[in-house]
Amino acid sequence: MICANCSTEFNTKYCPECGQVARVKRINGHYILHEIEHVLHFEKGILYTIRELLIRPGDNVRRFITENRSRLVKPIIFIIVTSLIYTLVNHFFHIEEGYVQYQGGKTSSVSHIMKWVQDHYGYSNIIMGLFIALWIRLFFRKHDYNVYEILILLCFVIGMGMLIYAMFAIVQGLTHIHVMTGAGFAGLAYTSWAIGQFFDKRKVINYFKALAAYILGMITFMIAAALLGVLIDIAMGNSAGTSVIKLSNIPLQSVTILG
Repeated sequence: MICANCSTEFNTKYCPECGQVARVKRINGHYILHEIEHVLHFEKGILYTIRELLIRPGDNVRRFITENRSRLVKPIIFIIVTSLIYTLVNHFFHIEEGYVQYQGGKTSSVSHIMKWVQDHYGYSNIIMGLFIALWIRLFFRKHDYNVYEILILLCFVIGMGMLIYAMFAIVQGLTHIHVMTGAGFAGLAYTSWAIGQFFDKRKVINYFKALAAYILGMITFMIAAALLGVLIDIAMGNSAGTSVIKLSNIPLQSVTILG
């Protein structure tokens, strides 16, 4: 038999070179249930990961990066799944609030970019993580973690933030009580705690540095998005006009960017 993956000839159940199974089983209901169970099972699954990230996020992520990468769900999968959960909850309950409120013209590139950010909060958070990672790298430069390792940290932390926002959205959708501002408090508190614990939970200053990195990352992300829209408008010869971008759902006075 010839391996379908590496073309090695073999006569066993598995290829001795790459481990490819000799005969791939047909996809059926049992296969689908097995895959769902594999993702959701408590030990080394997404529920186990959520529990560990709630109890001791910094310790678990540090261990994932430096020691054992099989205990938690893969970080990219985790943030994609949690962002999808938030997006589905948000659209199901018609929660229109995000951290961005745009006031300006409807025809400029800036307005289109900001509308996308506002309507795709979960996915925007993933992009925003790149900006937050740079600020964290700057504030915690004495620690021996590169930007890629910090991005792994943020995949877990931002993913948990998405679940926190999703829970608040469910409460607001079911009770019609305005609680999404509380989600901003809870999300920022968890993020600051998790990042500070990751670097050194004994130093109080680390939690404030984590908070500053998150807020500055959010602001620079919005500035970069607005500048991208302005540059597109200039290149296309459109008038950008005057616009106002407000960052909300954070436990501070709204930050306004005039463009």
